[in-house]
Amino acid sequence: MQIKQLPADFKAALPVLEKIEQAGFEAYFVGGSVRDHILGLPIHDVDIATSAYPEEIKEIFKRTVDTGIQHGTVTVLMGDDSYEITTFRTESGYQDYRRPDKVTFVRSLGDDLKRRDFTINALAVDLNGNVIDKFDGLKDLDKKIIRAVGKAEERFHEDALRMMRAVRFQAQLNFKVEDKTAQAIADNAPLLEKIAVERIREEFVKLLLSQSWQTGFADFLKLGLSEYCPGFNEQKLKLEELLVPQKQIFMDEDEAWVAIGYVLSLNHGEFSHLLRDWKVSNKTRETSLNTLNLLHLFDSRDFDLWNIYKLGVGNLERTIELCKMFDIEFDYSKLQEKVAKISIKSSRELALSGKDVCEILGVKPGPIIGKSMSQIERAIVEGNVSNNFDDLRHYLLSNQ
Repeated sequence: MQIKQLPADFKAALPVLEKIEQAGFEAYFVGGSVRDHILGLPIHDVDIATSAYPEEIKEIFKRTVDTGIQHGTVTVLMGDDSYEITTFRTESGYQDYRRPDKVTFVRSLGDDLKRRDFTINALAVDLNGNVIDKFDGLKDLDKKIIRAVGKAEERFHEDALRMMRAVRFQAQLNFKVEDKTAQAIADNAPLLEKIAVERIREEFVKLLLSQSWQTGFADFLKLGLSEYCPGFNEQKLKLEELLVPQKQIFMDEDEAWVAIGYVLSLNHGEFSHLLRDWKVSNKTRETSLNTLNLLHLFDSRDFDLWNIYKLGVGNLERTIELCKMFDIEFDYSKLQEKVAKISIKSSRELALSGKDVCEILGVKPGPIIGKSMSQIERAIVEGNVSNNFDDLRHYLLSNQ
């Protein structure tokens, strides 16, 4: 196969390949960028592989950065652009089921491609757009299949995270995991315990935010990967509830985590513990906790504006989407209209300060100030007073 019209990202990088080849070495576009272009998807990163060793790349180009030179990767700077150039290599050892104990630089593209995870990622493209496909990756792209390169069990023993990558690609591309590859995942799922939770979470979140996430999530459960993830052991039946609603696309990571917390019937403390175990960011944890609390309120038909405000007006849209997903029915539009009338988003927007309260009431700083500020804030939220200084001063004096 030949790509007649190289994508703009490849064209921009052609001078890099040309310069390497002029120096007597081979250079190719490889990996995900090739796969995505053939599928008609946007290209995110242009990866270049070469027969030149790192020191040889540094001799060819004047401006370079040793990005991961021990693994053969040098970043080449050309104009305002930068390109990661990685030497063809073989790997061996993998005692931690993630990183190779030994990396050997080689001159053969074929040797480099056969160490890659899946056939659809083991494709290369030369300067002229010719596709080098040594493992029937093009055929698998056409059949929409995710198949391990060579023996699947060996690929997963080299890097157990590849099992998560398989279901993640499945979710992103709406492909099917080939039978032998799927069986190897099921047989080796316990190896996932060897992988840092941060790496698992990265793949899992990408899966959840994909257009066909339910496809990948179904195999994540079916093949047993979920059993070796934080908080998911023996929770398959509950997690399968996420597959019941009609196709639902999560608007963000927070919504996805809340959906999980909801089907697992977790309370605030349990959900917080789950998110800590998954090592999500503090911001994601706070937003997700507040959203789950809102979801529980709406599920119990509590639409108190003050409660909604305290849990974050910005979480309303996300919560309503989850209500639709789980068939929690009420007048969504009416509630959104009521919430939209709240004139402040937080206490920082109040038209008077604690110092103003001291002066208005003629008191010194103390507990009464906080109590008065909270009273004013709630009155504004519930529409009992406008958020301007004179109205708030009058309200404060009238409600002592």
